[in-house]
Amino acid sequence: MPLFADRVRRIDTENAFKIGPYIKSIEDAGNRVIKCNLGEPDFAVPEHIRAEVKRQLDADNTHYNDPQGIPALRTALAEHLKRSRGVEVTPERVVCFPGAKPPIGLCQQTYTNRGDEIIYPSPGFPIYESFIDYVGARPVPLHLDEEKGFSFTGEELEPLISERTRLIYVNFPSNPTGGVATREQLEGIARVIREKAPADARVYSDEVYEDILFDGVEHNSIASLPGMAQRTIIVSGVSKSYCWTGGRVGWAAFPTVEEAQVFKNLNINYFSCLPAYNQEGAREAIESPLSKPILGEMSAAFQKRRDVVVNGLNRIEGITCQLPRGAFYVFPNIGGVCERIGAISACERLLDEQRRMTSPATLFQMFLLFRYQVATMDRKSFGRIGTEGKHFLRLSIATGLDDLEEALRRIETAADDTAGFEEFVAAGQCLY
Repeated sequence: MPLFADRVRRIDTENAFKIGPYIKSIEDAGNRVIKCNLGEPDFAVPEHIRAEVKRQLDADNTHYNDPQGIPALRTALAEHLKRSRGVEVTPERVVCFPGAKPPIGLCQQTYTNRGDEIIYPSPGFPIYESFIDYVGARPVPLHLDEEKGFSFTGEELEPLISERTRLIYVNFPSNPTGGVATREQLEGIARVIREKAPADARVYSDEVYEDILFDGVEHNSIASLPGMAQRTIIVSGVSKSYCWTGGRVGWAAFPTVEEAQVFKNLNINYFSCLPAYNQEGAREAIESPLSKPILGEMSAAFQKRRDVVVNGLNRIEGITCQLPRGAFYVFPNIGGVCERIGAISACERLLDEQRRMTSPATLFQMFLLFRYQVATMDRKSFGRIGTEGKHFLRLSIATGLDDLEEALRRIETAADDTAGFEEFVAAGQCLY
């Protein structure tokens, strides 16, 4: 009998965390790595939120609580959704989770049977694709085109919908591309879903970057459109907007109370409950008037970094980079660099097993990390199916401007280091 169940080998991972040991080994050797891999804001959790968590701890609010989420937070979230999106949600339809990530897999587990289909954006957050084979569903990637700003329309979605469609993932602002949909685009997407998708299919609207927008763009939710609130699961959390990745408070608003109760029961089985003091901190973040100006200042800082990084990347021969309208990532096309330094031909020369594990962009990503100490993410980290011939990197701009400017200098040097790249590949270590 094998040690592990078959399903264990069918789940993938999130490479932003997977390369952590590589980074540590480089740092342990005395090198400073510029970390553009993780989507973690470099700002501190706002003082008024920290103060509320401390107050709750001092009040001994440290015990078991409602597995669905404390009523005060769920009430605040229901009011927030009504105010920000015009969607009527009762607290009974809101469920809180340890971060915005658990609902991704739990929804696939809950809404799909073997052979059912899940539509998701590619490039997209890696956990969308990671779970699909694990739960026995069928992946249906919706490939986003660079020429269209890494967004999509209803016309592109329509041929992917079938009678077996059970979940459709929508993520705006997008990780990894920073793509943002206009209301007109969402109206077209919603129209196709209403007309073609099965009545019991669910739209999973990942809105965790809802507050990080640039150039005066406003957040639009597909749940706000006619006929979509009863089909849409709205998901967000505190990690990005409030720079609180370690707080692990996320939430989902479900179309019905019945669905929320199912997920409450899953919480009981998996997590019991979230720390009440952190939930009270999340409530303070949502309700306090002190939050809005802080969100504005943070977005302005990210926009400044975005402009510097995009302009810097576009000055490097062989790299083109679009201007994202939200989140805190840039997603440059490095096809010209891969061609010039020999990454494409080097990948073709690898053994079959190695080639399946890597890509030209991956080789350049690893070269950047080990030889130039810049941590980035490759294209296949954001959806593997159908990514052949697509040469992109994701850089997180959630780090200081000085570090980002140094990263640009290192990338520009690496992009011309043909001899160093050939030597790195010839060594045959850490190629994926």
